[in-house]
Formats: sequence, structure tokens, C-alpha cells
Amino acid sequence: MHHYPACRCIAKSFHTRGEFRLDLKSGYPFWAIKNGLIAAFPKLRALLDVDALIVGGGITAALIARQLDAVGMKVAVVEKRDIGWGSTSASTALLQYEIDTEYLELADLVGASGAKHAYLACVQSVLQVQKIARSYRGVEAFPLRSLYYASHFWHAPRLRKEYAAREAIGIDLDLVEAPQLRKKFGIDASVGLLSKTAAAVDPYQLAYAIFRRLRKRGVAVHDHTQMTGFTPRLNGVDVELDSAASVRCKHLILACGYESQNWLAQSVANNRSSYAFITDPQDQGLGALANTMIWESARPYLYLRRTRDGRVLVGGEDDSIDIPLRRDGRVGAKAERLRKRMEKLLPDLNWTPAFAWAGTFAETKDGLPWFGPHEQHGPHVHFAMAYGGNGITYSQIGAEIFAQSLRGESHPLQRLFSFKRR
Repeated sequence: MHHYPACRCIAKSFHTRGEFRLDLKSGYPFWAIKNGLIAAFPKLRALLDVDALIVGGGITAALIARQLDAVGMKVAVVEKRDIGWGSTSASTALLQYEIDTEYLELADLVGASGAKHAYLACVQSVLQVQKIARSYRGVEAFPLRSLYYASHFWHAPRLRKEYAAREAIGIDLDLVEAPQLRKKFGIDASVGLLSKTAAAVDPYQLAYAIFRRLRKRGVAVHDHTQMTGFTPRLNGVDVELDSAASVRCKHLILACGYESQNWLAQSVANNRSSYAFITDPQDQGLGALANTMIWESARPYLYLRRTRDGRVLVGGEDDSIDIPLRRDGRVGAKAERLRKRMEKLLPDLNWTPAFAWAGTFAETKDGLPWFGPHEQHGPHVHFAMAYGGNGITYSQIGAEIFAQSLRGESHPLQRLFSFKRR
């Protein structure tokens, strides 16, 4: 799913054009409104010499920094905005093992072994991110189930085959037929796949929690510090910043979301826009949504999940517009279309939007991420592109890949998630 849209604040209306604007999102990010600016991190004004410099201050960078610090590497982080203020601040943050590319299709693209390893790694990653989130007091995170239903009756045979294939590799899920879909979930569809492993998290809270603990451990974390360029050398990278500072590092990791593509001549993903809204807390209860996120088999797809305070977050209506002004202008109409679809799908809930937003995300042809060096910049410049709907799930896998590969060890998914799979 596309879990990295960004947020425009609205108050009992679809959208309000404010003075604040960023290219990553439309207006004020939802999670930042909910949580406020949790902490400030100083601008870097000195020379640093570290094992790894991570450029980016979102949840991907946080998880990677945490993992590298845990294995004893000297790490620094720089972010040009406030920490967490990019796509992370408005991520819808559904944690799933399910990749945007269905298992059988992925097996055709990368081979049965690669697809199996990717899906099972995502299962473990969902569990690991929950464990990480629970280790920080006050971070919103809770387990869910995931219901993937057939949007059209002709999708049913495909989902039945998908169920059998996933069950065969050890994934815990159930096949839900039409009568039970209507009875348990109120959804009129021919068949659905109910997976036991899924979760939700507040990614903004989690990113801040990780970075604050890292800073207490002596890790250099700096916001409002922008990388302006870098120069690879024989045994590392020299990094130039927009302040009277620079960084000398053995490894540079670019974890800047879709903006990381600016440092590559080759196009490795397509930028798209996604739209979402969130309701006020539901007075009448959430029914099946209390413990289940829901999404559909159509592409682009509709998806929804609850928050801890009883709101429902709805997303979808993706398109190919990634020009901020044009994207922003569509927020109202897209939110209205999402609202009408939800009233038809689950008419018993109140689907009046309280906040609506839009944002740019990137997707790859096979739905898999890119982690590691690119031949354009040599072996010491790495990309952390957790693209597609599994952004946070992928980010934890990427953190584990970097923790091993930067120390000369191998990871089972290192090649599959690298630029070598092209």
C-alpha cells in the first residue's frame, strides 16, 4: 500500500490553502498536528568523522541509524527540515507483510525463491517494528489483522490461488468467503484473504523517539542541515553541507524518500500522488475495523484502518500527478470521491473528513525497494529507497541489510533489494 502520502490540515472541510507549503506534502502534516513539534535538534556546525552519515530524518533514517548504532558503528544523521517533517509526518503507517505486487506475480518477476524470501522477511519485519515501537514509552502502535478483498468478482480466482501459494510458504491467513465477508465485515465481495500479521503505528512519534534516544547515546542528530554535495573517495565519502560544517564518512546513506532520486542519473522509480482523509472519532464504534485494516485488489486501491482514538483513516485514488500545485488542487475532489466510496462500502460509519491530504510517493516496477550502492557513485554511497506501500516494513529490512553489509557480512535479501536485480 502507499503509506507515504502527506497531509493538508482541514477543519470540518476538505482543504484549506495555507501559507505553509512543502513539495513532499500538501500543507500541515497530520501526525505533526496530533503530536506537535516533539523536540529540536541542533544544526550541525562542526566537522564530523563517522562510520556512516545518514541523510534524511524520517522513519527510514531512524530505523537505519538505530540498527547501525546497535552494532557499534559511529553514526551521524542530518535532515534539511525538522526531524520527521517529510513524508513520515503524514504516512498512513499501515504495517503489512503484503507487498503491492501479489506473491504469485512477484514470483514470476523475481523467481519463487526471491518472492518467498521477500514476503517472509516482511512478516518478520512487521513483528520487529512493533517490538521496537513498544520499547519506547508513549509511541502509538498496535497489532491488527489485514483483510484483502476482491474488488471485482473476476478477481476471485486470482485471490484463491494467492491464498494457496501464501499458505504453502507458511504465512498464517484465512480464506474468507462471501457470506462471512458480509456477516463479519459488512463487505459485499466474493472472497477475501484475512492475514493475521499486520499493525499500525504513529511513525512521527516513533522517529522522534528513536532519534531522541540515539542522541542520549551520543549519536549526532542534526536538523535544518542540508547536504549540498558529496565526493566519493577511495575509502569513503566527503560530504558538503549548507553550513560551516562538513562530514567525512566511510559510508554515506541517502534516506531522503523519493527525493533520493535527485542523486541518480538513472530513473529507478515513478513518482505518483496519493490522497487520504481521516474522520473524527467514531461515536458508534468501529465494528470489524476495531482490529482489522482493509484494502482491495483493484489498482490503484482503496485502504483503511483505525487509529488508537477511534478515527478511521482512508486512502487511495492514486494518480500520476506529482506537481505540488496540481496535486494540492485535487485534494478536495479526491477526498469527496473517497468519502462516497466509503459510504457505499461501509454505510454504517460516519465518513465526514476531519483532515484530508495528498502527497508524492515513489513506486518501483516490481514493488520492491532499493537498498545499497549504485554504480554511478561507487561502493561507499548507498541508497535507502523504501519505495512502495511497505515503506516502514521495508525500512526495517533495509536497516538490517545495512547493518550487515557495511560490516562486510551478507544478508539473504541483499542482492534482491539491490540495484543488481535490474
